[in-house]
Amino acid sequence: MAQNSLPVRTTKEGAVAIDYPTLVSTPLTLQDSIKKAFGSDPDCLGIVVVDNLPPEYTRYRERLLLLADRFAALPEETREKYADEKSHYSFGWSLGKEIMNGKPDTLKGSYYANPTVDSPSVSEDQKVQHPEYYGQNIWPETNEKGLEEFEQAFKDLGRFVFKIGTEVAIACQPFASSYLTDNSISLSKLISTSQTTKARLLHYFPPSEENPLPADDEPVDSWCGFHLDHSLLTGLCSAIYLSHENDGTIRQVASPSPASGLYIRTRGGDLTKVVIPPNCLAFQTGEALELATGGQLRATPHCVRVGAGEGAEKVSRETFALFMQPDTDHIIGENETFGSFSKKVFAEHYEEKAGGFS
Repeated sequence: MAQNSLPVRTTKEGAVAIDYPTLVSTPLTLQDSIKKAFGSDPDCLGIVVVDNLPPEYTRYRERLLLLADRFAALPEETREKYADEKSHYSFGWSLGKEIMNGKPDTLKGSYYANPTVDSPSVSEDQKVQHPEYYGQNIWPETNEKGLEEFEQAFKDLGRFVFKIGTEVAIACQPFASSYLTDNSISLSKLISTSQTTKARLLHYFPPSEENPLPADDEPVDSWCGFHLDHSLLTGLCSAIYLSHENDGTIRQVASPSPASGLYIRTRGGDLTKVVIPPNCLAFQTGEALELATGGQLRATPHCVRVGAGEGAEKVSRETFALFMQPDTDHIIGENETFGSFSKKVFAEHYEEKAGGFS
């Protein structure tokens, strides 16, 4: 029996919003919403916000994001124990290794892991060819004070976002199927069976002399340049802001500036600030989906800006992203696998040295 499509809902900024219970029970009724979110019309943002999530999400999000700040507060020599050069810093801790706006990015530190599998079951050749995806997860040692729950918290939030993401992919399938160059496997199957899923826990450090806040008249992407994810879909959490007081206490605060947050360019090129409510998740399209649909479903250009405001010099930003993508041997374009495409992306964002990336 045919299901009528429900009316499209949007946030006040214009991002399409969909109800999680509806997403699970009757995804076919969301086709107009999916088309509005991910289509090619000039006002399409390439992002969808999922609301009315199960109640455990709020707890998972806050627990892990607070731990992001706690890990970043470790001494540098301790943090670097968890960096992994052989995976090109794609597992464990990474700071200053990624190139952003033409220079090493020291604005933020990242902790990478695959929340769905600790040890990928792929061939040794694949592990050698693609260490960025098929390496081993690295977790803080159990004697790192205050970080005893880090691994479980990372997996709980990552697996939650992964589950919602596969359900979003199911809802996207009818719309995407007319554009996919290979319809032998669905988007949700590509994501759910893949062993390349990667989560990134991000800590944006408070401003410093080395990394001052941008002036009000600087371009919105001067602090963190516009870029594309190279996933099929990326799941995004709402950020939290933490004020680091002079007496050593840390308290959760509102964003220090209305200019802070996620900025997206619409398909028509207009700039839009998108707010993800704390109890919601957002999902945006990546370059792998653009390639897999022959350019019909385009990746979402986006950047993050932290604006100036009262007390901003003491405030850090914590957030989490989950990149959902196919295995490296899956063909996503003419003579292009996800693995070969990813190598090009890593070469753009990391300085190459003999034998690998720095």
